[in-house]
Amino acid sequence: MKPDLSAAELTLLGLLVERPRHGYELEAVITERGMREWTEIGFSSIYYLLTKLRERELIAPAGDAPPAGGKARKVYAATDEGRRVCALAAELAIAEIHPVFPRVLVGLANQPAVAPEDVRAALDRRAAALAERVEAVRRAAHEDRHAPEFVRAIFDYTLGQLTAEQAWLDRYRAQGETAVAPYDVKREHKALYAPKNTTWDLVDVPEQRFLAVDGTGDPNTAPAYARAVEALYGVAYTLKFASKGTPDGDFVVGPLEGLWWSPDPGVFTSRAKDAWNWTMLISLPSWITDGMIEDARETALAKKKNPVISEVRPLTLHEGRSAQVLHIGSYDDETPLMTQLHATYLAAHGLRPAGAHHEVYLKDPRRTAPEKLRTVLRQPVEPVDRDDR
Repeated sequence: MKPDLSAAELTLLGLLVERPRHGYELEAVITERGMREWTEIGFSSIYYLLTKLRERELIAPAGDAPPAGGKARKVYAATDEGRRVCALAAELAIAEIHPVFPRVLVGLANQPAVAPEDVRAALDRRAAALAERVEAVRRAAHEDRHAPEFVRAIFDYTLGQLTAEQAWLDRYRAQGETAVAPYDVKREHKALYAPKNTTWDLVDVPEQRFLAVDGTGDPNTAPAYARAVEALYGVAYTLKFASKGTPDGDFVVGPLEGLWWSPDPGVFTSRAKDAWNWTMLISLPSWITDGMIEDARETALAKKKNPVISEVRPLTLHEGRSAQVLHIGSYDDETPLMTQLHATYLAAHGLRPAGAHHEVYLKDPRRTAPEKLRTVLRQPVEPVDRDDR
């Protein structure tokens, strides 16, 4: 029967097989040998583990250490059964390959959800942390250079693992530098998706392709709005994964956007949200065809029983000259900027609205405090004296 010992229990038992020790001495040895590089034993858990080993009769009290300015410390030694169990458990630990699940693998598996520049920054931070860890282990190995050979083997193994990861990380980072970054609308159109101006300014918006779905009602309470957004993202991510297998390659799913309008513009300044009409959008790379969108709709609909998926459609917009501003704060605090646009800015520049109000949501309201939300407000415009005849 295999001995049922945790890594921490086996570590402490092994130290007591070496020779009898008290808790403070165990802590000192664990620190000196850098054992926390490969097993989790906190100082506060040492006595808990000693109690468990004693209850299993794998260790037993072996007297008290002479007091060192305080009370005497209880010394423990391995029993004969403890020595037998330790030997068997150590042999199995050396021979068997145990699965490990480092969190970095979870992160790597979810890279598509992270902007490429953020992945590169995270890899850089990991490289710096690895370098610090390697230096710390080498320093500990040097300080304990007269340790027994089996202790040296632990340092060598740890360094081998760390330096192997460093080599892998160097290769992976180099591949990332030469690989073509996925298309990212925020990077390609920084003036439209990362504006700096918090007062109204004019921009030229090129023709863009979108996924679109229409609806009416309060975006905070209308069930149709939540279903529409879910449908948009379902089709967008289906397209993303399908596009990976094409010559055009991968793309980053863009932020949620929305066109807002009403026969009565006053419903926006009065915040009568039930009367708002909207078309929610997600931008697309130019290579995404209508046929690809149709296929993605069918695939997404088979996975998620959201009937609104069938209403997701392609939309091409060419807004052209537009007034634009970055709003920082709650959506409900947009009113002063919108009032300024329609009451003073447009008239001062000889302009009038020429299309639906457009918003780009740069932060997820589910994960961002209202005062930290960042929203691009955009209004297509045209000259007041334009000849429409």
